[in-house]
Amino acid sequence: MLRILSVLAFSLLLLFGGCDDSKNRLSVLSGPTMGTTWSVKYTGTPSDGGVQALKADIVAALEQVNAQMSTYRPDSNISRFNHAEPGALMVLPSDLVKVLHAAFLLSEQTDGAYDVTVGPLVNLWGFGPDPERFEPPKHSEVEAALTRVGWQKLMLSEQQLLQPGGVYVDLSSIAKGYAVDKVADLLDRYGLSNYLVEVGGELRGKGSKPYKQPWRVAVERPIAGVREVEQVVDLKDMAVATSGDYRNFFESQGRLFSHTIDPRTGYPVQHKLASVSVLHKSAMIADGLATAMTVLGPDEGMAFAKDHELAVFFIVRTEKGVKELSTPAFDAIVEGK
Repeated sequence: MLRILSVLAFSLLLLFGGCDDSKNRLSVLSGPTMGTTWSVKYTGTPSDGGVQALKADIVAALEQVNAQMSTYRPDSNISRFNHAEPGALMVLPSDLVKVLHAAFLLSEQTDGAYDVTVGPLVNLWGFGPDPERFEPPKHSEVEAALTRVGWQKLMLSEQQLLQPGGVYVDLSSIAKGYAVDKVADLLDRYGLSNYLVEVGGELRGKGSKPYKQPWRVAVERPIAGVREVEQVVDLKDMAVATSGDYRNFFESQGRLFSHTIDPRTGYPVQHKLASVSVLHKSAMIADGLATAMTVLGPDEGMAFAKDHELAVFFIVRTEKGVKELSTPAFDAIVEGK
């Protein structure tokens, strides 16, 4: 599904007054990717070729993820699978296999609330590569699309994936998180131990920024057109992903239709959950879980998060505004316990 850029890194406006201590000098790299942007903030000096080599490797790593997992690119591995004939057996690259395994595990754990085969429904509701729509589809169209949904339809054996016919995989709920992890692993290989990686709103921090200050990020208040801080989180060896319904939706006859489609029903979610943020060691897992929590809603989502000891922060709409809910694991991280 389309991701929400709901988590913003605080601006790092540091003046060093001529200090040439590389350990306390903030360096920034950035660029476009996946229809959005990426940035890396770090301290220290990269090994093995320096800054230019590091940036080239980051760009190459992000391009590799995009070339494998984007449904907006007809030549990507996943697009070729989605349009393959029934019975086609495709050999997939290792990165794509890793993401699919993670997606399958989340699908199993959430009883199908998270499902990357939701693509036909995402496209039907106008939130995929196909042209957007401004009115809901007919119930018969939803029912027809639902027959093509179900992660159990996918048969992955080692690196071979069988197309049973009509299955359309959409990895936009997990690919950006994986890209963040891939860039973080690359920074580790370059000998960097203090950095903040961001791809399209998904973030992962390690160590600290200059002068041992934490990488501090903000969760936005879920109001369309407004950028206000709702919660602040320090990221130390942690990733955060946020999903919400307040920026990507369409309105028809006075009703708002969220971009988050429940793969179990075929319809956009209808609960009062405005946004959800997940903290996890892996940005890929945080990314997928944020979508899963959005589908489950505040009640089911909170119960699931507590049962699995997940660090999750919910913002729920009420008649009086918004209400914050958080799990014990989230509170412990925020409070530094």
